[in-house]
Amino acid sequence: MEEKKRMLSGIQPSGDLHLGNYLGAIKNWSDRVNDYDCFYFMADLHTITVRQNPADLRKRSINQLAQYIACGLDPEQNTLFLQSHVPEHAQLAWVLNCYTMFGELSRMTQFKDKSSKHKDNINAGLFTYPVLMAADILLYQPDYVPVGEDQKQHVEICRDIAQRFNSIYGDVFKIPEPLIAKTGARIYGLNTPGDKMSKSNPDGCVFIMDDPDTIARKFKKAITDSDTENCVRYDKENKPGVANLMNIYSTVTGKTFEEIEKEFDGLGYGKFKPAVGEAVIEHLRPIREESERLIKDKAYLNDVYMQGAEKAGYIAMKTLRKVYKKVGFYQLTK
Repeated sequence: MEEKKRMLSGIQPSGDLHLGNYLGAIKNWSDRVNDYDCFYFMADLHTITVRQNPADLRKRSINQLAQYIACGLDPEQNTLFLQSHVPEHAQLAWVLNCYTMFGELSRMTQFKDKSSKHKDNINAGLFTYPVLMAADILLYQPDYVPVGEDQKQHVEICRDIAQRFNSIYGDVFKIPEPLIAKTGARIYGLNTPGDKMSKSNPDGCVFIMDDPDTIARKFKKAITDSDTENCVRYDKENKPGVANLMNIYSTVTGKTFEEIEKEFDGLGYGKFKPAVGEAVIEHLRPIREESERLIKDKAYLNDVYMQGAEKAGYIAMKTLRKVYKKVGFYQLTK
């Protein structure tokens, strides 16, 4: 039997998962379990580039695992773990820091963006964030890394670091390929259709754990366009707000853009926006309810974390030992 190719990805537990996380990433992850050996983690090491309340971070980390499972990531079929539970992430990141050029990190667009938003805390971790991400990936020797367009640059620098290391020491790391979903790859903010949906903009962000009334209210306030056409038509360049709502509606209902245009022909935005909201409410309802049930079962979630960390740690340690040997670190023997 042919061995499955491996896939890995993660999301920061910096807040509840939102519709963009789910439609743009997790929904696609759950569909790939039959074809890939899948590893998905809570990227808590990455969160502390921005100051966190410790108690809140711990709570969000356990809650995010519940939400992962409720979104369809069965822990019996996927390896789910917390990044900080596998110390090899930080250990490999230090080694890779020494094989990453300062100029490469200086050109990373996310560093420039986050530095402008957190001017009071432009720390070294924020600067070397892509190296830790490279370590996250390379530890598990994955074939593919599912990412959004905005993360593609991080996979590219990961590949550059891996190729540089391999050119010196041989074939230590598998060179991963970015895997970008063709549909639902990027969901934009309801009030900022030019920017992706983000936890930092709660008014334009629909969270998985939002109650139905909150979701309905956010969609009623969603931006459409500034012209007087009042027509539901997919035009990403001239009608980005409408296009975003159509993309969301299409993804949760399975309807094509053509079918959506016919469904709301002559009805205008006053009918369209509430309909999108209602479709999202019904789509998220079982996920929210299952998340609430799982969050109460802390013992089960802790077991999942422990089992995930054990499996992930076994693979990560194999890679790290190989790296340590290549760079010349003395290996302890019993």
